[in-house]
Formats: sequence, structure tokens, C-alpha cells
Amino acid sequence: MTGGNGCRPAERPEAAAARLTRRRTTALRRLSGAMTEVVLDGGDVVVVKRGNGPNATRAEAAGLRWLAAAGAVRVPAVHGQDEDWLVIDRVEERQPTPAAAERLGRELAALHDCGAPAFGAPPPGGPADAWIGLAPLANVPGASWPQWYAERRVLPYLRRAVDEGTIDRAEAATVERVCRRLPELAGPAEPPARLHGDLWNGNVLWGSDGNAWLIDPAAHGGHRETDLAMLQLFGCPHLDRVLAGYQQVHPLADGWADRTGLHQLFPLLVHTVLFGGGYARQAVAAARSALAL
Repeated sequence: MTGGNGCRPAERPEAAAARLTRRRTTALRRLSGAMTEVVLDGGDVVVVKRGNGPNATRAEAAGLRWLAAAGAVRVPAVHGQDEDWLVIDRVEERQPTPAAAERLGRELAALHDCGAPAFGAPPPGGPADAWIGLAPLANVPGASWPQWYAERRVLPYLRRAVDEGTIDRAEAATVERVCRRLPELAGPAEPPARLHGDLWNGNVLWGSDGNAWLIDPAAHGGHRETDLAMLQLFGCPHLDRVLAGYQQVHPLADGWADRTGLHQLFPLLVHTVLFGGGYARQAVAAARSALAL
């Protein structure tokens, strides 16, 4: 999910690719309203993305570079970026395999272990005001994960959902109880992990090289269980092998599976403010499951 607006209305994707890579373009194929596949002189294929919010391309580029710097996961290389456009490698896809899924789990554990300066810390060079999908995301550092998670990830989206009438006051009170009890519900304290931050299945590409590639990060410092909870939220091929690979490298704290709903509160509330009702019901159910721990 990554977001912005403000592209040069007269500039076409192939022109942006040529300008940012300093290479001539020879062909293009529209992938969506915001993305175009462009062939550069010499045969290299890139994806040109148009930002859909202030700082959107800057945040995504900084996130990709931060994840790449860990040397743990595969992400598309950034070939150019400005306030309007981002140019990255195209990933050629094929069907996922159990071996690739298990390898992804090991790589995610290694990525998380690379750490972050603080919970909520943005990637180096990345903006504090970023995006997750089309929703704003505030990367403001905090020292305590329970307090930071409540104040910066759960409550802002809950308030917006209440203001828009998607969640009623009684339902909101359930989520607020979770926030008050977070210190006791969160499990053992852990250091800030280097998160992808928007790790749903659509942001995992299974490459033709036999490896998983991660795209569209909302990268920040956070709790490592959050990435894994998001990966479980909308389904992921061979998820059992992903989790098994993760446990081989850095076993999760006891009770992690019971805390999945707690970590899913954030993406479910984001989806509530973006897409409405069905996600609101899921968010409240996740809050109730967290309170039952």
C-alpha cells in the first residue's frame, strides 16, 4: 500500500524514466493507473510509478534502500526518484514454492534483526510524514512499543473511523481498552526491528529466480510480530513454511500466535478508513480477541 499527488501533468511515464535513468526508452506497457512497465535502451525493464501523495516516492525509495542495506531480503533496485516519480527494477514472477517460502521466512528474521534506531523511526532519508496505501503514516519515534503502537498506529485510524461513522462509540471503546492494556498484552519487550511495514501478500512477489521479492514498503522501526501478523492477514502461499523458516533463525516469543490479532489491529483500521465497513467488523473482532489473552 503506498500513497501522493502532484506529478507533472504533461510528463509521461516513459519520459520520466528517460529523465531519471538518463537512458532512452524503447517500449512501454501500462500496468495500472499509477504504474507503467518501460523498456530501456539495452533491454533492461523497469517499473515507473507515479506518486499519489506528498513524500510518497521519497518514502518508498528510502524504504527500499533501507531494506536493501540490510542484505537480508530482495527488493527491486531504485534507478531514480523525484517528488513525482519512482523508477525501480521489474521483478519477473512465477509460482511460489515451499522452498522459496521457507527462505523468505529466514530472510525476514534476518531483516528484523538488523534493527532500527527506535520504534517509529523512518528509514534514513525518509520523511516522517509517509504513507501506507492511500492513508497517511506518521513515523514519529517512541521509546516504548506499547505506547508508540497505541498513539501512532492504532488510535489515529480509530479516531478517523469514528469521525466518519464507520466504527461506533461502543466498538471504539473496545479498541481503546486494548490500547490501555497494551503493556500487559504485548508480550516480552523486544528491541525495534527493521520492518517492511506493509507486508501483505500482494507486496510479496515470487520471482522467476526462485526467490521472494518485497515491494511497496512502508518501512519503519517496529515490532517484528507486526510484519508476520500482516502477512497472515490476507493469506500467503506456504505460510507455514514462511513461519518455519523464521523460527529457524530467530524464534518468536512464547504466545506470539495469540498476539496476532493485536498486531493486525493497525492494518485492519487502516483498511477501515480506506475501504469501510467489513474491515471495521474485523478490527473490532481482533480487539476482542486481544482482550481475551
